[in-house]
Amino acid sequence: MPRTDALNVLERALEMGAGILRLAPTWVPRVAMIPGGRLQLDPRDLYALGPDRGAIDERWLASTTQADNGPATPEDEGLSYIMVEPELGTERILLRDAIDLAGDKILGTAVRENGGWNVLTKFFDTAEPIPFHMHPDDAQAGKVGKSGKAEAYYFPPQLNAVHHRFPLTYFGLQPGTTPDDIKGCLERWDEGDNQILDHSRNYALEPGTAWDVPAGILHAPGTLLTYELQQASDVVAVFQSSHAGRPMPREMLVKDVPPEFHRDLDYIVRMLDWEKNVDSEFERHRRIESMPIGDLEVTRKEGYQELWIIHGSPCFSAKELIVFPGQTATLQDHAAYGLIVIQGRGRVGSLPVESPTRIRFGEMTADELFVTAAAASNVTVMNESDNEELVVLKHFDSGHPGLPSIQNQKIER
Repeated sequence: MPRTDALNVLERALEMGAGILRLAPTWVPRVAMIPGGRLQLDPRDLYALGPDRGAIDERWLASTTQADNGPATPEDEGLSYIMVEPELGTERILLRDAIDLAGDKILGTAVRENGGWNVLTKFFDTAEPIPFHMHPDDAQAGKVGKSGKAEAYYFPPQLNAVHHRFPLTYFGLQPGTTPDDIKGCLERWDEGDNQILDHSRNYALEPGTAWDVPAGILHAPGTLLTYELQQASDVVAVFQSSHAGRPMPREMLVKDVPPEFHRDLDYIVRMLDWEKNVDSEFERHRRIESMPIGDLEVTRKEGYQELWIIHGSPCFSAKELIVFPGQTATLQDHAAYGLIVIQGRGRVGSLPVESPTRIRFGEMTADELFVTAAAASNVTVMNESDNEELVVLKHFDSGHPGLPSIQNQKIER
């Protein structure tokens, strides 16, 4: 699309939502994953891109990151579209392109300070645990021309009525594990299960809680549907040679390792953050408890509550907003953000929103928005139901000025 035409489309979108942009759902397949069926995608469409591309078990939110799914990946896979007239489906522009064209209007000064929108948010939903893996940091990923990837996970209670068979996650390594122990596992890659999980610990996952997972930490996520924030990258190194009875190709270990180090197991093992992996107090340091925004007794009387559900990372943060039936809340954030409605119906600013029951692949929804920096300072959220709560998740890039500095607190839900 010519630059002038693209700017015109963006201006119309900004005008129609008074600075709040409607986003289309973005679906991402993964080969060899078993979908959990909790993304509200119609079961007939779980393999909408064909069996060779894998099942759709991820939905990416407010994404400016292209999915890295190999040579067959379409150039816009993983990228979010701004829809100007969603009921007609006639005009759209990539959020990434909109930020490139007019970043100041969308992100404010952050586009100059941070170089764009640097957080990737997603739901991932599998019926089986994910293989044991780590994500390189910025220095390591930079050697292959990519960015590093820190992550954080939150498990929305509203989307986790079904836990599937393994609601536990392996995190880190047993205290006392040595680099030689892990190197030995990698040396046994072609001998079946390299038994690397014997060196790890698993933790029960609880809806309503979150975990902070910096780059360099080994982990194998379990089967709760997960709201995940991460640096805007798709780098990974899989350390488990066999998963759910299926061999893992060695290419998954070295996908984001410089070619000259593909057979250098000492280099690969050094990619791990050893101090964090073998931390004897891993859970205390990495588990996140939700924290209130304002005095909850006061805000609940005003008809809503808002919590920090992901905090403590320098890379990103997230909030959960609940507006009670028939109530309206006016929120002030001094940063741009994406949002997804996971329960209920109402309005955000002038735009109607609702959480869908079932989505056909390629159809538009009314559950996802992007709130520009200018609009974020005064957003009215109305719950139009007399019976059901309106629940919204809000995802932010780095540097939100309201991030808490006090210690974690347990919140009664």
